[in-house]
Amino acid sequence: MDNFSLQEYDSVLNEMISILKAPHDEFFALWYQAGKSLSVGKFRTLEDNLKFISRELNVSFTPSQIQCACNVRVDPVKLMDFVARAMAPKPDAMETLARLKSDGYKIALLSNCDTEPPVTWPRTPFAPYFDATIFSSTCGLEKPDPRIYRLATEKLGVKAEVCLYIGDGNNNELTGAAEAGMRPVLIRHPDEGNVYPLRSGEYEGGSWNGEVISSLKEVLELL
Repeated sequence: MDNFSLQEYDSVLNEMISILKAPHDEFFALWYQAGKSLSVGKFRTLEDNLKFISRELNVSFTPSQIQCACNVRVDPVKLMDFVARAMAPKPDAMETLARLKSDGYKIALLSNCDTEPPVTWPRTPFAPYFDATIFSSTCGLEKPDPRIYRLATEKLGVKAEVCLYIGDGNNNELTGAAEAGMRPVLIRHPDEGNVYPLRSGEYEGGSWNGEVISSLKEVLELL
């Protein structure tokens, strides 16, 4: 699937800022700072996140403002429309996943994310093909923490050395997978231009020196 659109993501934040009447740049900085806490489950709800920002800014958000801002962020129609577009499978993805399943391979998802993906994931076309899903916001661990990779192997009932780890290199996940005993492979689509800017790690600057593929179907050639 494609990376999330920064323009669309920021437009939602701008709408929230307008409702909260918060200083723009300071809100953005604190939102991204709080993102890490969201991804490991420190903030269980979006309301908790906004209350934290309110305290840090020393600006009072009324309960009504917080509720309206939350509605913008998690509006079911907007959210599912955004997820549907952002998580639209690339042309070879579903065919490859179906082939892997039919060949008997076990598949797991490891994601550093906030509280929304675990809710929307079951409605995506990918969900039926995965034997285990591990979200940082629900397990309290983030890549490249070695424990999150061990959690994946435990859920799949396999050893790390037989695992092929495919990722875009965000959060140094490939190095983490290698240190956990897995075989890491960077997937980098040639048409990927407007990538989500919060990504950081091996991908940026072309610093990854390991195996690289440009489409998911190439995984079949690595097995």
